[in-house]
Amino acid sequence: MPHFITFANEKGGTGKSTTAVHSAVALAAQGRKVAALDLDTRQRTLGRYLDNRAATMRRTGVDLPMPAYATFDPAKDEKIDELIDRIAAEAEIVVIDTPGRDDPHSRAAMVRADTLVTPINDSFVDLDLIGEVDAETYRVRRPSFYAELVWNSRTQRAKTHGASVDWVVLRNRMQHIEARNMRRVGDALAELSRRVGFRLIPGLGERVIYRELFPKGLTLLDLNQIEDAAVSHIAARQELREMIAGFALPEPGGESAAPRRAAMAL
Repeated sequence: MPHFITFANEKGGTGKSTTAVHSAVALAAQGRKVAALDLDTRQRTLGRYLDNRAATMRRTGVDLPMPAYATFDPAKDEKIDELIDRIAAEAEIVVIDTPGRDDPHSRAAMVRADTLVTPINDSFVDLDLIGEVDAETYRVRRPSFYAELVWNSRTQRAKTHGASVDWVVLRNRMQHIEARNMRRVGDALAELSRRVGFRLIPGLGERVIYRELFPKGLTLLDLNQIEDAAVSHIAARQELREMIAGFALPEPGGESAAPRRAAMAL
């Protein structure tokens, strides 16, 4: 059975699609058979990103690591579960990018998730999605509605698939300078992780390069194709490698759930 990684967050602007597409390409670069599915029919960020990547490959004649991919269109007759089954048939890993809203299709993808990834910006605005924080002490008062939604999805998956969900909260767009707000957010997330049961790992930092790569569909693994690649790009690539290792995905064949620490193919 393929391993499903679902990127889900009801709040927009958290770098969810950027993280999803970089993860799909990074795993393909490891030699994995990866399929990617974009459920955001209107914005189609992941689908458009991979369209651009395919166009760059045709234009330059350079063979880049590339997952198979599709974009869900509810106007077509194919049901969401049928589409997921179809793209997963030949895949080892399936990466699903959901829209920044709650809808039945997103919930179906969450129930399928072996690894559920919730990217958030490093701020109390995004933290409020999963936990309410006291205004005076900055301590977590109680979990929020999204934590309850994830709990319900995990319960449903346990009943229907007999399997658990590894919930990973990803701290995206972290500043590279230590700040009091960063420490407070980190402390609140650590407390909340113990209460509602998620793992906390670092994601991708705040860098302009992620916005510049979209038109060509390139990722930080494609440094040979990036003009004027700098030391900051190499540092960002290392962030990506550490994030993928933090997912702690099963090894090929399912022998182990330890993180892959081998260097990615370049």
